[in-house]
Amino acid sequence: MNQTRVFLFFAWLIVATLLWMEWGKFNAPKDAAAPTQPAAAAPAAAPIPTATVPSATATATVPAASAGVPTVASTAAPAAEAANTVTVTTDVLRVVLDGGNVRQADLLKYPQSKAAGSAPVRLFADDAEHYYVAQSGWTNVAGNAPTHVSGFVPEQGGTLALADGANEVAVPFVWNGPDGVSIRRTYTFRRGQYAVDVRDEVTNAGGTPWQGQIYRWLLRKPPVVKTGMTNPESFSFRGAAWYSPDTGYERRKFDKYLEDGKVDQSMQQSWIAMLQHHFFSAWIPQADDKVTVSLDAPNGGAQALVRELGPAVEVAPGQKAASEARLWVGPKLVEQMQAQNVPGLQRAVDYSQFKIFAVIAEGLFWVLSKLHGLFGNWGWAIIGLVVLLKLALFKLSAAQYKSAAKMRKFAPRLQQLKERYGDDRAKYQQAMMELYKKEQINPMAGCLPVIPQIVIFMALYWMLAESVELRQAPWTLWIQDLTARDPYFVLPVLNMAIMWFTQRLTPMTGMDPMQQKMMQFMPLAFGVVLAFLPAGLVLYQVANGGLGLLQQWYMLRKYGEAKPATAAAK
Repeated sequence: MNQTRVFLFFAWLIVATLLWMEWGKFNAPKDAAAPTQPAAAAPAAAPIPTATVPSATATATVPAASAGVPTVASTAAPAAEAANTVTVTTDVLRVVLDGGNVRQADLLKYPQSKAAGSAPVRLFADDAEHYYVAQSGWTNVAGNAPTHVSGFVPEQGGTLALADGANEVAVPFVWNGPDGVSIRRTYTFRRGQYAVDVRDEVTNAGGTPWQGQIYRWLLRKPPVVKTGMTNPESFSFRGAAWYSPDTGYERRKFDKYLEDGKVDQSMQQSWIAMLQHHFFSAWIPQADDKVTVSLDAPNGGAQALVRELGPAVEVAPGQKAASEARLWVGPKLVEQMQAQNVPGLQRAVDYSQFKIFAVIAEGLFWVLSKLHGLFGNWGWAIIGLVVLLKLALFKLSAAQYKSAAKMRKFAPRLQQLKERYGDDRAKYQQAMMELYKKEQINPMAGCLPVIPQIVIFMALYWMLAESVELRQAPWTLWIQDLTARDPYFVLPVLNMAIMWFTQRLTPMTGMDPMQQKMMQFMPLAFGVVLAFLPAGLVLYQVANGGLGLLQQWYMLRKYGEAKPATAAAK
């Protein structure tokens, strides 16, 4: 009994510690960005275009990743650039863009708060305080290529909207260069979709070959996020991520952007992204394009940049060539992300940097989404998930509660042994083990079920906090946002009560007074921790603990009561 209770105590203590560690990591004071390391000299393979970044005072050269790498500069946007912008509105997006920049993106289906008339979440923004843009252009040795700063002009300016009954709207831009070379860039927006197709078609009507490389990047001023346990956004990962089947999923937090050094990786079937709580942006090149991915913190470390540089393209006279990519700008919707058929894109739903938790969380979310389809409510889906998990782990938990019931039954005899041997712990342990052997009690039988429960709890912590599908989703009565804390702390108090009653059903015989006091303190400790976690997670814990309490009570009735003497004689 002593060993079992100690194991349980430390198992649950690990959970609490991990949660507090995660909170501490995400809420520690952070700098806006890591300092820029000395720039490596760019090779003389191509001229270096510049990007527009407001409010910076100095130019920072992006370190070379391969030939023809663009640079980020600090100049203000030319006035002519604003005249080349187009505003596009679909059923889910309102985007302001020019040929080389996606300057602003509003997510029309996602209000910033649940207050009436709340403005939609703005993911991209070109103002100095919230600077966050997607940019793309071309570079070559001859310097006759359009960059994201200048070159592209809209074929149709002003405002475009997805027409009633139409499934897509195309926004073309064109660059007409010297020697008969032109590039037509078309952004295609589709109804209900957050993935925007971006196609560049190079036409060489001249008499000499044309060469160039396309580059795409995401540039952002790291956001200042309100810290504190009452702000779920501060728990989520914020930074750059990139993926290929060869290198796997990698990420870099804004506050440690260059601490682990520069990145210069060649990969295929890849994507690059900027992640935040519930939303992200990503460039997804053609699967067969071999690109070079790199990071930098330009403009004195004030911004964070993740970039891909495409393969060299050569277009002979009279020929055409095309380069295609997708730009994701929106929420982390698992089904839409999977529909892109891009390897590893679902990892942008950053459940955890630990793969085991991420895989389990993905599986749990799949089950949860099916239950949501059945119940039509994410809160009831969570309770349904608890029931399914209880059924799946029934045999393991039954062994745990059966062991606890037997331990309760023999608690008086263990107490007698403790009184008999007093401070002689060696003899007490020997006598206790002999009793276990005689009565066929396995004190460790209750430990095995704890392990999957801890793993599931941790996976659920990340899954429920990260899933945008649950964002602002109500359950019932006072719980109107399952990804925010319980506003009245009702669920944490219920969890404390359930843990306290569970302890009352579990004897503490064999534990010294200090251990008993620590165990008695656990309901309060968990109540404090859970009070500031997403209400959906606490709802899971309450439902799981409540069903566990009922199961333990039943097992005690079945195995914990001593048989009458007359019955034993028969």
